[in-house]
Amino acid sequence: MTKPLIAVLLMALVTYIPRATPMILFRKEITSKRIRAFLNYVPYAVLASMTFPDIFYSTSNYISAIAGTCTALVLSFLEKSLVVVAIGAILTVFATEIILICL
Repeated sequence: MTKPLIAVLLMALVTYIPRATPMILFRKEITSKRIRAFLNYVPYAVLASMTFPDIFYSTSNYISAIAGTCTALVLSFLEKSLVVVAIGAILTVFATEIILICL
């Protein structure tokens, strides 16, 4: 009974420290434009680093994964909505998989 309780307390402490540390260290508002710009891009960088590697393992072939990724990047660059980007990438992967099966 004590081991699970200790594990839960340690996990709570480990997740609390990264959240509380910025509040303790930075009591005043951050006025540096460089630091604010850096902090504004951190969530996007973390999300990309977590999802991008999985893109290449989500299909049965790397070629279809690369085709879907390229389609998503182009549609994103053209400022299409998230739904259009996702559906475009899915349809590209589907079409590429069909073409690769026929070859």
